[in-house]
Amino acid sequence: MAKGKGIAAALGFTAIVLALCVLCAGAVLLGDYLLGEGMLDAGSAPEERSVLIVIDPGHGGMDGGAVGTNGALEKDINLSVAKKLYELCRIAGIECRMTRESDCMLVDDSIKTRRKMHDLKNRVAFAEAAGSDWDVTLFVSLHMNNFSQSRYSGLQVWYSKNDERSKSLAAYLQTYARTYLDSANEREIKAAGSSIYVLDRIKLPAVLIECGFLSNPEECERLCNDEYQKSLASVIFAGLVGYIGGGM
Repeated sequence: MAKGKGIAAALGFTAIVLALCVLCAGAVLLGDYLLGEGMLDAGSAPEERSVLIVIDPGHGGMDGGAVGTNGALEKDINLSVAKKLYELCRIAGIECRMTRESDCMLVDDSIKTRRKMHDLKNRVAFAEAAGSDWDVTLFVSLHMNNFSQSRYSGLQVWYSKNDERSKSLAAYLQTYARTYLDSANEREIKAAGSSIYVLDRIKLPAVLIECGFLSNPEECERLCNDEYQKSLASVIFAGLVGYIGGGM
């Protein structure tokens, strides 16, 4: 499937999903959002939900993450996609939280050493504290990949070995991405080791999505594109809805 057709399929598929789970007024707002014709106004979410999604935009502040072939910083793309995913969840009535909503690290300014480690610990602590009052809390960390050779591309999902539901969640997300975003993507889900700190330490169903390779010039340009980010967020959202509806 060509990239353009893959994006169109993702948008069309997400519209179908949303038609099943969003009130009519919300669906109109989402349609405007996906078409770039307006801003979302999610309104008030229900006070109580059995499922909470914690969206974790990787890196931030002094930690820029990977640098794209065009100079784009991973931290900025992570946050942009995360905000789009957050809007989709909120308008569908799914409770969600973001570990960061701006360009920052989750570290107090008074801490001068090992700031990255404190940041990662605080992301895990944030998710586990936020999820303490919910039946199920799903942790979704968003990142961009990077490699020394530019030919590699494609979204890939890593999962935590600390909760057996993480693998099923990862499988949903990887399958949805392959089906509705890029049918040529043959990457498989992988269990995270100790090198992925948040997945190694967290005790919730948790995944880390490497949304694509900033080291691949073509994919880097797509990842920086607002419309592609909407498609990416839509596919992740649809995978989450699919998992919540039938995979938990």
